[in-house]
Amino acid sequence: MARMEEIELAADRSSGPVSGRLQRPASAFALQVLAHGAGADMRHKFMQAMADELAGVGVATLRFNFPYTEKRRRAPDPQPVLEAYVRSVCADAARLAPDLPLFAGGKSLGGRMTSNACAKEPLPGVRGLVFLGFPLHRPKQPARTRAEHLRAVTLPMLFLQGTRDDLAELALIRETCNELGPRATLLEIDGANHSFEVRKSSGRTDAEVRKELAAATAEWLRRQV
Repeated sequence: MARMEEIELAADRSSGPVSGRLQRPASAFALQVLAHGAGADMRHKFMQAMADELAGVGVATLRFNFPYTEKRRRAPDPQPVLEAYVRSVCADAARLAPDLPLFAGGKSLGGRMTSNACAKEPLPGVRGLVFLGFPLHRPKQPARTRAEHLRAVTLPMLFLQGTRDDLAELALIRETCNELGPRATLLEIDGANHSFEVRKSSGRTDAEVRKELAAATAEWLRRQV
């Protein structure tokens, strides 16, 4: 059973502190900072379900709200603000669990803001990045400009991508990962969309997909520690 703790994070930021949730199983071997996507906060059902699944495979998680979701606004904060909060929360994570190897990333926007922050200046103590659906482009507007900064990220990266993700055309995400070389590991989730939902005809459930994501993440994290 994982212990869950509600905490205040990023007290050093001028936009104010934000809510956080630390979920740590007794068997934890690593801590993953898990930033939320653009349209939901840290308490979204997908975020909670992933934290539960990761706890089941020995991965502690630290979730947090960005200022705009903390204040219940719809429009995301400017990118420098988002990146600053990623950096502060990673520092909080190192303080809260100094005994656990630290990783960062998150769902969609949260993962992209993490990699942008890391590309500009290393995140102290972070050993690798995990992307739950890297948002390579806007829907129906295939491009790779959002991935250009990844060339400056020196850490190992795990890309978990649905093959029906309309924010990451499959051929383009493959091309991106190939160009990143051994730093990038790509796991394609067959039939999953950007929210990692699958059609009933797939023969799998969304819950089974989340278990697959958690198991793959844990396996990859173990190789980095």
